[in-house]
Amino acid sequence: MKKIIGIYKAPRQHWVGDGFHVRSLFSYGNHGKYLDPFLLLDRAGPTDFPASADHNRGVGEHPHRGFETVTLVYKGEVAHHDSTGEGGVIGPGDVQWMTAASGILHQEYHSDAFTKQGGVLDMVQLWVNLPSKAKSAPAGYQLLKQSNIPVISLPDDAGHLRIIAGDYQDTKGAAKTFSPVDVWDIQLKASKSVNLPSKKNRHVGLIVLHGSIYLDSQTQLQTGDLVILDNEGGSINIEATEDALILFLSGEPINEPVVGYGPFVMNSEAEIKQAIDDFNQGKFGRISNK
Repeated sequence: MKKIIGIYKAPRQHWVGDGFHVRSLFSYGNHGKYLDPFLLLDRAGPTDFPASADHNRGVGEHPHRGFETVTLVYKGEVAHHDSTGEGGVIGPGDVQWMTAASGILHQEYHSDAFTKQGGVLDMVQLWVNLPSKAKSAPAGYQLLKQSNIPVISLPDDAGHLRIIAGDYQDTKGAAKTFSPVDVWDIQLKASKSVNLPSKKNRHVGLIVLHGSIYLDSQTQLQTGDLVILDNEGGSINIEATEDALILFLSGEPINEPVVGYGPFVMNSEAEIKQAIDDFNQGKFGRISNK
């Protein structure tokens, strides 16, 4: 049985732009330090937005450098455009894996269709650190459509597990990553259970996105809870007391200094200063009209 490092309740929501009502479940400045190379996780929604005739809510043009952003959409639609020329709509079940690396400008907002019809937006955004040697790599973009994400059926008709990144039972995930990480989401039916493997020398983060579960038959977790488990390896037993959606995070630690300033995450203050200077000098490119 893995040891629990801590259980953390979801904090109050705050707005990111006018389109994302989020709870920041962890960051590299608090208990998220155990989850290296994951830097932070924002849980957006579920939020019910009214229909709008002309205003696409969201976040305007802004920069990033030194890490990757991973956006998982469960309900609603999010549109994206960036300075690499990439863009598109991320719908239910889709995942966007954007590599900021040496620098990128992007904007995120409700899609035209979602804006016009309104509805519930339910999503997660995760920041994944890059090793120092990859922070100067070219920016990149992966759109992982729902149909291209491997799905594993769980024993005893317990539900299913999607391999967004990493591997599970010798099946590789959809995303290409700079360092080894496992990012899975698990749909678990009420009164069913599953044993999940974990690798030695990696802490594990479990986030209950929806529902209620018992961990190793003794610790109850509710919607919005984050539990961090030790890095000793072994299996994790999860039993759902109601239909549940759980996000599983585990990665090989980078073990390098983390120095962050707003949208930049580097290894030193000097690199942060350089990122700010490069952004101010227009070296992150530009976003063409959508």
